[in-house]
Amino acid sequence: MGEALRFIFKKKKLEALYTEEKDAHKYPGVVDDFFEVMAIIDAAVDERDLYAQKGLRFEKLQGKRGKAGQRSLRLNNQ
Repeated sequence: MGEALRFIFKKKKLEALYTEEKDAHKYPGVVDDFFEVMAIIDAAVDERDLYAQKGLRFEKLQGKRGKAGQRSLRLNNQ
């Protein structure tokens, strides 16, 4: 049987991209960044590891989303 998924994806498209590489050909450069960042997240012990990776620009969101504990990080400069 398959390995249990450690991540919970809000969108099924992202889950399919991560688990099956579905539609990866539609997003050429971004997919490589996505898998690189997912590997960093998977290897992180806690949030401090993500804050230490300055290139991710990991930060608490503002307003209601921040109060709900949501954070953001970036795949690239966009």
